Amino acid sequence: MIALWTLAVLLGALAQTGRNAAQSGLTEVLGTIGATQVRFVFGLPFALLFLALVVLWPGQALPSLTAAVLGWTLLGALAQIAATALILQVMKTAAFGVATSWLKVEPVMVALIGAVLLGDAVSLPMMAAIGVSVLGVVILTVKPGQGRAIFADGGSALLGLLAGLGFGIAAIGFRGAIVSLEGGSFVLRATTILVLALSLQTTILMIFMALRDRAALLGSLRVWRSSLGVGFLGAVASQCWFIGFALTTAANVRTLALIEVIMAQFVARYWFGQRATPRQLLGMAVILLGVGFLLRVQA
Repeated sequence: MIALWTLAVLLGALAQTGRNAAQSGLTEVLGTIGATQVRFVFGLPFALLFLALVVLWPGQALPSLTAAVLGWTLLGALAQIAATALILQVMKTAAFGVATSWLKVEPVMVALIGAVLLGDAVSLPMMAAIGVSVLGVVILTVKPGQGRAIFADGGSALLGLLAGLGFGIAAIGFRGAIVSLEGGSFVLRATTILVLALSLQTTILMIFMALRDRAALLGSLRVWRSSLGVGFLGAVASQCWFIGFALTTAANVRTLALIEVIMAQFVARYWFGQRATPRQLLGMAVILLGVGFLLRVQA
């Protein structure tokens, strides 16, 4: 029987792939920062709706927010914003494939940080599965002739690693907040932290954009119809990630989430008419091998 966390992560990867495809059109209109904040601003109303449904349908009471819960959530929210800014900067100075390769070492960092901060179990077979999956991403995203660029551009490499570290800390922060909550079902705890995180991120970004990029902020409000679709898909993806964090280690969630890279290739093929090369097919096969190994280890 497939574990529930596996189904949640696969659905999250599918929703995030759709969100990224929809968000790519907004980037041309709003710029990178404007399009990025849409996932938070327009995702929050849907997260609030999810929370209302979870609370009202089974008749559960909201869990109490402690200082530890607030601290973990704030850590995750700030780390995710910072990591997003860093990876956008990397993509301005390095090839997309190189930037993605550095970013996708995140599961390795998540496993190590989770072991230190949360006491999550990390076995050698699990680390091997994560390593194989990350290798698959490198094969898929780095084009021939770019291999040396991964190590040649120290500045981009450092920013890419910091971005991966930021996303890793974000995953640990959100999982730490969820496991720190007392009472309620795992779905209620996951949804509560999702609403809290999006509320913090929306507030921070709205203030930042009001001060630094008011045109992009107003532009995102003008295209609210298309922004709602991005917000909905982003909220669904995050809801699924957080359910995964409630059920298993952050390293498991973020490693299985690499399947999103393969889903993106299918979108590129059937939506944008871009054919996969033999190298990309090999990379996808290696990712699937690593993910399959991870699921077997966890079983």
